[in-house]
Amino acid sequence: MFKNLIFSLLCLTLSTAFVSAQKFGFVDSNFILQQMESYKKAKTEIDKAAANWQKQVEAKLKAVERMRAKYIQEEILLTPEMKDERTKEIQKKEKEAREYQNKVFGYEGLLFQRRQELIKPAQEELHKAVKTVSRRFKIQVMFDKSSDLIMIYASPTHDYTERVLVELGLLDED
Repeated sequence: MFKNLIFSLLCLTLSTAFVSAQKFGFVDSNFILQQMESYKKAKTEIDKAAANWQKQVEAKLKAVERMRAKYIQEEILLTPEMKDERTKEIQKKEKEAREYQNKVFGYEGLLFQRRQELIKPAQEELHKAVKTVSRRFKIQVMFDKSSDLIMIYASPTHDYTERVLVELGLLDED
């Protein structure tokens, strides 16, 4: 029993020493990305594509609204068969517009795919720089304070954002 207690205390002491020897740091990846020219260009291109797609979706939806307004104006003059035919046509066009909207802006839609394609190189460059800085300063764990990680307090001495900016060539070394 005494040997088990000593062994447990020894394990606790060693594990505490191991944990205290680990070095942690954090970076602000959103801030870093905002400084990168490749990210800025990609974001501009994505914004243009999104605006263009939004115009296309709005045009399709306005066409449906025009069809609906014309139907309402002519409804009195139409036979029941014509009303049914027009209603189905309006519903079909509206469904097509909504499907296109979902194809572009929906989960893993064209906008999502375009964003992944254009931003991935900048993110990979950032990741490589963070890895280099982490290795250079012997950081075992690097956090990203711009993600869902909640930090109640972070000492500025552990902020490696500037060092990553230097690694990317976006900031002169002091």
